[in-house]
Amino acid sequence: MSNKHSNPLFSNPVRLLAPMEGLTDPLMRQILTQIAADLGRPYDWSVSEFIRVTQTVLPAHVFYKYVPELHHDAKTASGTPIHIQLLGSEAQLMAENAVFACELGAPAIDINFGCPAKTVNSHRGGSVLLDEPEVMYQIISAVRQAVPSDIPVSAKIRLGYTDTSRMDDIRGAIDASGADWLTIHARTKTQGYKPPAYWEKIQGFNSLDIPVIANGEIWNTEQAKLCIRQSGTSHLMLGRGAVTRPDLIVQVDKIDVANDESLITSTLLWSDLITHQIRFLQGEAKNDVVLVGRYKQWLGMLTKGYMEAQSLWNEIKRQKDKAAIIAALQASR
Repeated sequence: MSNKHSNPLFSNPVRLLAPMEGLTDPLMRQILTQIAADLGRPYDWSVSEFIRVTQTVLPAHVFYKYVPELHHDAKTASGTPIHIQLLGSEAQLMAENAVFACELGAPAIDINFGCPAKTVNSHRGGSVLLDEPEVMYQIISAVRQAVPSDIPVSAKIRLGYTDTSRMDDIRGAIDASGADWLTIHARTKTQGYKPPAYWEKIQGFNSLDIPVIANGEIWNTEQAKLCIRQSGTSHLMLGRGAVTRPDLIVQVDKIDVANDESLITSTLLWSDLITHQIRFLQGEAKNDVVLVGRYKQWLGMLTKGYMEAQSLWNEIKRQKDKAAIIAALQASR
């Protein structure tokens, strides 16, 4: 088991891009990690959308579909490492898939115990396993024992399934499992994504001898400061806030925690973001219909972070032609 004080990946506070199903796909990861790198504060790593493990060891093309970065040393074009996230309930099968992912070049394996989706939970995956800490232990320990010792194995959890009554049991399972670190979304499955996040409840996991990463409801520097203070950890995973404000990592990373000040010196202007939006629309996808739909999803989120996005949204929300959307983007500079 890793010691939180000796793990070299955590020698400084880490800033991670969260795995978000249907949102941080390879194209979105490429764009967001590029922006962060261009602003001078690249993400320490990102975690892939979960790869569902059910009945067999998945073929290579499935891993490459979810994580095409495996073709490039498991890094985005800007050099951000991508950790592979697996989701399933059969310990041995999870271990076998993790081994194969490592053979394909995965730099680390993350195990999903946080997904709140009903379809996933009904098939005994994701956050429903928070009610079965003994199964969590079996899965993590099986994966940890199966993959090479130099490849980290981590877990991502919520505070519980319907409530937080199993937190002590969950902590015990993580402690005994051999996980190298733990990421905690500070809400239960039942609480979903509804504010607030209960960062103070992360404190109960800081007794673990591994690094703990806080996640959930971090949209700006004030919330980042509060999360760090209440959770007792300086390590943060950024999710929807990073999609809404792609420069959030830079703003967050300029927090002077000791002096309780925000030292923000650079932000991403709308005019600068237009180039990245056009690059998104020119990215790889099954077809232009899918690409336009994915872009509109992003633009809808950008309306929470940029006033200019709202007027553009009103202009193109019914537009289906990609070229016309790109033209409207260029005109909005």
